[in-house]
Amino acid sequence: MRPISYTRATDVASAITTVSADPQRAFLAGGTTEIDLLRLNVVQPDGLVDINLLPLKQIEVLADGGLRIGALARMSDVAEAPVVQEHFPMIAQALVLGASPQLRHMASMGGNLMQRVRCSYFRDTHSPCNKREPGGGCAALEGINRGHAILGTSEQCIATHPSDLAVALVALDAIVHTEGPKGKRAIAIDDFFLLPGDTPYREHPLDHGELIVAIEIPVLPLARRSFYIKVRDRSSYEFALVSIATALRIEGGVISDVRLALGGVATKPWRARRAEQVLIGAPAERASFVQAAREELAVAVPRRFNAFKVELAERTIVRALETATMMGGTA
Repeated sequence: MRPISYTRATDVASAITTVSADPQRAFLAGGTTEIDLLRLNVVQPDGLVDINLLPLKQIEVLADGGLRIGALARMSDVAEAPVVQEHFPMIAQALVLGASPQLRHMASMGGNLMQRVRCSYFRDTHSPCNKREPGGGCAALEGINRGHAILGTSEQCIATHPSDLAVALVALDAIVHTEGPKGKRAIAIDDFFLLPGDTPYREHPLDHGELIVAIEIPVLPLARRSFYIKVRDRSSYEFALVSIATALRIEGGVISDVRLALGGVATKPWRARRAEQVLIGAPAERASFVQAAREELAVAVPRRFNAFKVELAERTIVRALETATMMGGTA
């Protein structure tokens, strides 16, 4: 067994300094993904810096009504927080649907955003994978790709992003706050996840040693009637084939505001901006929803085993929008 050093950090500055000093060191929070990858030899850090003692677990209501959640807040605590359930129900629902109770009690909010893809070829060190070994190839392109992406893909990678939470955060225009060797940054959530392009091994814009410290969710009145739908092969402990985070505002029978994001179908949490453009100013009726869904999926690139996701995603978008209308999106 390869030896790994272990250090427990007690403050943010020392954690950043310790990790950034060695390119083979990594942060350790809940460990629900990192430890799996270590056991599979997919990642091989020389040292882990445990950050669980850092004071980053707050769930704080901001002066303007927004929310600031510490990166080490546990998924279960955030899902159960009354302020989250009341003001941002899609977040609470995405967290509950995203993992088993045992994992929710361990997994952190920041760690959830940083989790690696669940592509079986990425986790099989005997298969070519451009994420794991740049330039090695992508076995999923011609392999068993039923669970893979149809949006945001490249010829280098078609792995889907696995986070349910991130889909809700993208719909809500969340902001990721970080601290690192170069100081503090605030990164728009849609910019936090990178498309694979020619560099699929680079999934985030973070520098080595840069640490997520908080997630900020701006105030959004229509988020009170938001919700999250997840379509999967089984009812629990399963990743999405398609998921939808949505919120809708209707005035006089016309859609005046909408938020729509997709999971399970793209290489990053996918803000459905093409669909949103169709919907703004359109009648709140099925024909509008169908048109929006088709417009969003028009750029899909299906593969041999995942072509069914195009129709499944379209149908799920329509279902989500119809449900949002029935929930009382009228102003």
